[in-house]
Amino acid sequence: MHIDQSILDKVNVWLSPLFDSQTQEAVKEMMTSSPKELEDSFYKNLEFGTGGMRGIMGPGTNRINKYTLGKATQGLSNYLKDVFKEQEIKVAIAYDCRNNSDTLAKTVADVFSANGIKVYLFSDLRPTPELSFAVRHLSCHAGIVLTASHNPPEYNGYKVYWQDGGQLVPPQDGEIIKVIEALEYDQINFNANENLIEYIDSEVDKAFLGASVEAATFNTPQEVKDALKIVFTPLHGTSVTLIPDLLENTGYSNVHIVAEQAAPNGNFPTVKSPNPEEPEALAMAVELANEVDADIVVGTDPDSDRLGVAVRNEQGVMTLLNGNQTMILMTHFLLEQWKKQGKITGQQFIGSTIVSTPMIMDLASDYGVNFKVGLTGFKWIAKMIVDFPELQFIGGGEESFGYMVGDFVRDKDAVTSTLLLCELAAQAKANTSSLYQELLKLYVKYGFYKEYLISLTKKGMDGAQEIKQMMIDLRENPLKEIDGERVVMIEDYQSSTAKNMFTGEEEALTLPKSNVLIYYLEDGTKICARPSGTEPKIKFYFSVNSTLDKVEDAREVEAILDQKIRNIVQEMNLI
Repeated sequence: MHIDQSILDKVNVWLSPLFDSQTQEAVKEMMTSSPKELEDSFYKNLEFGTGGMRGIMGPGTNRINKYTLGKATQGLSNYLKDVFKEQEIKVAIAYDCRNNSDTLAKTVADVFSANGIKVYLFSDLRPTPELSFAVRHLSCHAGIVLTASHNPPEYNGYKVYWQDGGQLVPPQDGEIIKVIEALEYDQINFNANENLIEYIDSEVDKAFLGASVEAATFNTPQEVKDALKIVFTPLHGTSVTLIPDLLENTGYSNVHIVAEQAAPNGNFPTVKSPNPEEPEALAMAVELANEVDADIVVGTDPDSDRLGVAVRNEQGVMTLLNGNQTMILMTHFLLEQWKKQGKITGQQFIGSTIVSTPMIMDLASDYGVNFKVGLTGFKWIAKMIVDFPELQFIGGGEESFGYMVGDFVRDKDAVTSTLLLCELAAQAKANTSSLYQELLKLYVKYGFYKEYLISLTKKGMDGAQEIKQMMIDLRENPLKEIDGERVVMIEDYQSSTAKNMFTGEEEALTLPKSNVLIYYLEDGTKICARPSGTEPKIKFYFSVNSTLDKVEDAREVEAILDQKIRNIVQEMNLI
């Protein structure tokens, strides 16, 4: 096959003595046996998306390896020294269970220390939310976590956090990217200063878990905790280092851990994907729950920032909740607890994202708290805390199974969220209810909102072009009617405009630009299209709703909503 000369020029650089012999041999092997892989490995540089820099491990500019991460770290070092002149700069580094995460984390620590920057490096794998906590706890200027979240085993990644404990946001991420892109590989300083690398573990663990307990426990009696049967799976990830101890220390002793998935393992041998959004990932946990007659199943992804939940429905059958449902349950519980404690004064807020359920706004209005909405990605919810210092953050989440309780962590946090859900479930059970029943009660009060996600994978250069064309088509040839309902409004976050499809009038959107389109229909249906920032996917989010007069009608109403979603998906040719 023909390979573009610009790609071959990059390849030749990687064949120079600047790169180690193992890397050079791997590149030569691709040249002879895998030209397509060679092209994909070098056709572009890895980019920062909604979750930082993430990609397949291997040699090349479009891969995760010691050189691409070394270059990113050298650029970040230069940027930090420019921004924090004449200060002792400090960074914290954590890593998850993925293959090579520990060695890549040490490489990153080496480069920072080689540039005179103090490094706090976790001595073993830790959940991502603990890194966010550690940045502020240790008064660091930045933080790094080596993780690819729930991606397949061949992936790894590099997430950057700033002083506030939140991930990088524009324009700062763009400024750092410019510094990184201006560097050559021979400018990376890999010569570690071991005196500047300090290993951390139990002291930070204790502080983090203490903050979790303070934020997520609400005087649940011990006998109520004893009655709750919990099944927990870390899906071979990092949460096993903290969540079992957290539950035990807070009185939840009736916990059954899925033994086959308890040990950290970057190959994730028992699942096709370690993604708690996918039902298959929690199949073993649900099976165990049926064996022990558990009330609730909780599964966390490899870096323990997302969680999947299963509860018993009105027929006693274990049912998976989606991210919107768990977000609604946790937010309502927090609001109710804060209200009971007399802490709601009108100076509080909850946060979510533009692709999450509109139902969250109804909760905010009902409890008299402010509601803030941001782009997809938890960095935008963390940024709300910085942008509105006069308001107190209660909690917030997004549809993709992430939630944050309070502001001591500035990223989604499956550790604290697991404890909060157990508190909620235990108290519900004590009141002869359940998480599922509590959800149905909320649907009666606020309306039955049903959400659905379709994620289409389009790999490589051809896939990227296909995704691009799909978004162009939706913009240039917008749908005017879907499932018999007229399109009322189209929000285009790339052009920062909201267009009334009846009048043609346009209003400016105030959120930062992003490649997102949202269609609103006459009956309140919401359809969103968004290419993923971290994976070769395009995602379609659907939200439909209806009134629910009584809990007993839930199945009938849900069937109607499910059919509506099927009609929309079919009409948009997404199946």
